[in-house]
Amino acid sequence: MSLTLFTLAMLPLASLVSSSPLPMPMPTPPGIPSGSTARSQLAALSVMPTGSSDGYSREKFPHWSTVSGSCNTRETVLKRDGTNVVTNSACAATSGTWKSPYDGATWTLASDIDIDHVVPLANAWRSGASAWTTSRRQQFANDLTNPQLIAVTDNVNQAKGDKSPDQWKPPLASYHCTYARMWVRVKYVYDLTITSAEKSALTSMLNTC
Repeated sequence: MSLTLFTLAMLPLASLVSSSPLPMPMPTPPGIPSGSTARSQLAALSVMPTGSSDGYSREKFPHWSTVSGSCNTRETVLKRDGTNVVTNSACAATSGTWKSPYDGATWTLASDIDIDHVVPLANAWRSGASAWTTSRRQQFANDLTNPQLIAVTDNVNQAKGDKSPDQWKPPLASYHCTYARMWVRVKYVYDLTITSAEKSALTSMLNTC
């Protein structure tokens, strides 16, 4: 077969390969520990009954602080966790693609995305943050160093609310290992307590790693 005929014969296959979209990567927040490290950190957490919600409000956790220029924490995470994200002069995302790790859904509008606090603010309040200074709560609510913030489908985040892993898990079972590792890391870094039911759920989720 001549080179020309060979090249022509291969064109449909080449076209098929080049047009096949690559799978969207899952966002990976920083600081996610290994499964073994997460198990050690889980064992080090204090197990206590659920604390009181008295006095809680989201305003006691000042969030979406300015990170750089006109970009706040929310906009920074949107850009970090998306693909080909374009922002305007106000740092608002005008286009991009986001894959939500909680449910595997892919979105092209930033309005369909929430930035989830992996350990919810209300849960943190009940497990130790009620005793923190406002500055410490602000650090927690805007933490870009630990796996505390992640871009996810808005209605999935709303279904989660302030629930702990014994009450809610990501719909995508294959993400349970990563979710548990993130949750444990955040509770460990901030010295927050867990309930016995929460510890049992986290142990089961880490066993899927």
